[in-house]
Amino acid sequence: MTLVLIPGMMCDARMWGGVDAALNTPIHHHLPTGADTMQDLAAQLLQDAPPRFALAGLSMGGILAMEVLRQAPHRVERLALLDTNPRAETPQVQARREPQIDRALSGDLAGVMTDQMIPHYFAAPSPDHEALCLDMALTLGPNAFQNQSRALRDRPDQQPTLAAFRGPALVLMGEHDRLCPHDRHALMHQLMPQSRFEIIAGAGHIPPLERPQETAEALRHWLALPA
Repeated sequence: MTLVLIPGMMCDARMWGGVDAALNTPIHHHLPTGADTMQDLAAQLLQDAPPRFALAGLSMGGILAMEVLRQAPHRVERLALLDTNPRAETPQVQARREPQIDRALSGDLAGVMTDQMIPHYFAAPSPDHEALCLDMALTLGPNAFQNQSRALRDRPDQQPTLAAFRGPALVLMGEHDRLCPHDRHALMHQLMPQSRFEIIAGAGHIPPLERPQETAEALRHWLALPA
């Protein structure tokens, strides 16, 4: 079965750190940049995806995966949610979005990423990973930043969506994830009691880069679960 992978905000397929190549299954990488709502981004993914597929997303990718599941539960055979959050965005975070968008559109996307985003990604400083994240963001550009920021800002709460899912599920987080902490993942595991809950030691918000072998093993186990 094809595995659809959705990266985090302002990331591309490189974010998976080679984990995708280690899974021994057909992979479809989806880049969510072409709309500014989760609903429209999910509709675009569903247009491109196979009739039925496994689905995994990290951070914003996980948020989008939940919207895909809401729109087309009959097409999602299994679900993996990595370092993400099922809740709607808080007003405090929403209020930061437009100033960041304005700064990015005015020519300082690099500053937004290096000042406000990338410092929260990793358990420990990692110049190579930080440079990769900046390069991915600059490759996507400020219009993608605007679209993704607004989609995140206006997203719905997806707790009922997860509670209705009965397929094989994985909830995975980095031990030191400061952006999507433990309570968000414990909630998702509670909503999907059939899910496997994995905590990747020594990782922050992007375990595929920091701990690729451990992340790949967790995903392999999930892919091998009976449907």
